[in-house]
Amino acid sequence: MISTLIVVLCLIIGGVSHVIYGIQNTLKEDLELEKQLRLINKPPVKSIYTEFGDIVDCIDINKQPAFDHPLLKHHKLQRKPSFEKTNAKTSPTRSIFGLDKNICPSGTVPIRRTTKDDLIREKSLLNDDIMTQKAPGIHLAEVSLKSRYGPYYGVSGRNSIYNPRLNRTDQISLSNLWVQNGEGDAGNKISFGWHVHPYLYGDDATYFYSTWTSDNYKRTGCYNIRCPGFVQTSKGNYLGASISNTSIYGGIMVVADLSIFQDLVTKNWWLQVDGKNFGYFPAALFSNLASADQVGGGGRTRTPPGTPSPPMGSGHFPDNIIVHACYFSFVSFRDASGKNHGPEVNQVKSFTDNSHCYGVKYYGYIPKRNIGYFLQFGGPGGNCGD
Repeated sequence: MISTLIVVLCLIIGGVSHVIYGIQNTLKEDLELEKQLRLINKPPVKSIYTEFGDIVDCIDINKQPAFDHPLLKHHKLQRKPSFEKTNAKTSPTRSIFGLDKNICPSGTVPIRRTTKDDLIREKSLLNDDIMTQKAPGIHLAEVSLKSRYGPYYGVSGRNSIYNPRLNRTDQISLSNLWVQNGEGDAGNKISFGWHVHPYLYGDDATYFYSTWTSDNYKRTGCYNIRCPGFVQTSKGNYLGASISNTSIYGGIMVVADLSIFQDLVTKNWWLQVDGKNFGYFPAALFSNLASADQVGGGGRTRTPPGTPSPPMGSGHFPDNIIVHACYFSFVSFRDASGKNHGPEVNQVKSFTDNSHCYGVKYYGYIPKRNIGYFLQFGGPGGNCGD
């Protein structure tokens, strides 16, 4: 009887110990998350609650998260690309993000506030490899310019924006332009476009985003400003902003002119939407991106292996009808002199890893329609052999 009581007592004590250690671990994790949030979210001059439910902080432009990167401790802020006049004026217009151009006060920039839930979800994004080509569950439908016609110093195009419906919260569907140089661990890359990414944002809306890496996403790089690197210069538009209106198959098109280009003086890589600067990735971040040996555009999806893949773009295959499949029109690349050129059909290569699920087609220049150099991509997804 006594021995039985001793055993029971030991079990109770052991159970209590596990509870205490569990509580201690939870508190430790919470403290660590709070510490990370204090580092990421800089003290704001002003905070804005957007119509999308996000909180945007107006941060001193010289104290933004980018400058936490050890390679940028002594970086000299560049407010505009070198070829733009510093006194150039633009009229205040309302962007497709739903924010006025100058929503933040002078000397500050908008930064989407990171929450504790964001950090918790982010744990599942470690080693997120959607930007690599050979990972399981990744599918591509892209066009790239052949390296022998390079080097390249930028890429641009007018992109139709959609909201593909995902089947699971751990799926991703995106459209992007990209510049890259090098292969394997020496691969340096910048991508810019829109995506649906529930794990990153906590919902199934469409967002503008960017990623970067200096070692093929082995140890460097992230989405938006989830790690220091991207230098924000716009007072109104920001990475990670939700897009309220998207295109409807066969109906109204919502489009944005996207551009990634190198400032030929500073060698920084700038992002633009509709001719407006978002900001730039400093040249110091990269080990191998003085120029790009490839540039391109198209779509990608990711799904856990063994599950059906989500739609890409509008969810329809290319058919040369502009209101059907997702597209880039007015496609161009930039040369060493800063001039833009439309790529001819023989200068590009198209790739899709599963033609039953997704397609891509580069049509080249179409003279009878005001769309310039034109490509389409996308498809319904489904059982793609993952």
